[in-house]
Amino acid sequence: MGFSVSASHGLSSQLSSSSHGQLCSSSKSTPFMGSPLPFSASILFGKQCSSQPRLVVYSKRVSGLEEALRIRRERELQGTTKFRRRPPLRRGKVSPCLPVPDHIPKPPYVNTNILPEIASDHQIHDDEGVARMRAACELAARVLDYAGTLVRPSVTTDEIDKAVHQMIIEAGAYPSPLGYGGFPKSVCTSVNECMCHGIPDSRQLQNGDIINIDVTVYLNGYHGDTSKTFLCGDVSGPLKRLVTVTEECLEKGIAVCKDGASFKKIGKRISEHAEKYGYGVVERFVGHGVGTVFHSEPIIMHHRK
Repeated sequence: MGFSVSASHGLSSQLSSSSHGQLCSSSKSTPFMGSPLPFSASILFGKQCSSQPRLVVYSKRVSGLEEALRIRRERELQGTTKFRRRPPLRRGKVSPCLPVPDHIPKPPYVNTNILPEIASDHQIHDDEGVARMRAACELAARVLDYAGTLVRPSVTTDEIDKAVHQMIIEAGAYPSPLGYGGFPKSVCTSVNECMCHGIPDSRQLQNGDIINIDVTVYLNGYHGDTSKTFLCGDVSGPLKRLVTVTEECLEKGIAVCKDGASFKKIGKRISEHAEKYGYGVVERFVGHGVGTVFHSEPIIMHHRK
C-alpha cells in the first residue's frame, strides 16, 4: 500500500489515514509518495504536542496499482537514454530566386506576391484531370526521392533547392512554391524544430538532423504535392522514433480515405496513433485539396475534432 501526502501550516491540524493512533514525530521522515517530508511539530489526531506552529497533513490511500505504475514510471525515467540537446536552428543566407524558362507554363499567382486564399470550391476531376494529376504527382514523387539522396552532413538546403529546381524545369514543369505569396525558393526544407514551409538557405545540414522536404510541381495545368522527412547521418533514437510514428500516422490517415468516408475520421485515426506513443498533433497546419488550384477545400484536420 502507498500513500500520498501534502502539508501546510495553519491554525488547526487534521490527519486522515488508515493507520489510526500512529504518532507523527519530528525525528523521522515520512514514508509517503514523493520526497521525504520533515515535520517541525508533533501532531496526534488534532492535538498539538508542542508550542510550535501547527502542521496540517493531508494524506490519502493510494491503490497498489497506482503505486506500481508510479514505480514503473520512475524506473522508465531513470533508464531513459539521455542525448545531447541540439543548438537551436539558425537562419542562414537566402540566395536570389532561380529563373524559370519562359516556355514553361506558370500558375496564375506568380509575380503577384499576394498569398492566394484557399479556394472554397472542391476540385472534382474528370478522367483527363485525373490523368494529369497522376502525371504531376508522379513527377513530384521522383523529384522528392532524388532530393532525399542529397541529404547528408555538410550539404546546404540551398544546394538541395537548386538541384530540385533544375530537375523540375528539365521535366517541363514549374516549381509550385516559387513565387507563391512571395516565397523565394522552389522547394520547402524544414529542419529539426521548423515544422513546415522552411526556406532553403546557406545553413549546412548537421549529423543528426532531420529534414522534411516538401516538393510540389505544376505540370500541364495541375499541381502534384508531396513531402517526406529524411534522416541526416547518425540520428538519435528518439528522433528516429518520432519520424517513424509520424509516417505511420500518415498511413493510418490514408487508410481511412475512401468514397463516403468522414473527413473527421482521418484526424481521429492520426491522433489515436500519435497519442499511443505519447505524441501530440500540430493543429496549426492542415491537409487540403489540390488540382488546378494549389490549395483548396476540403480542409483536412490532422487532429481529433
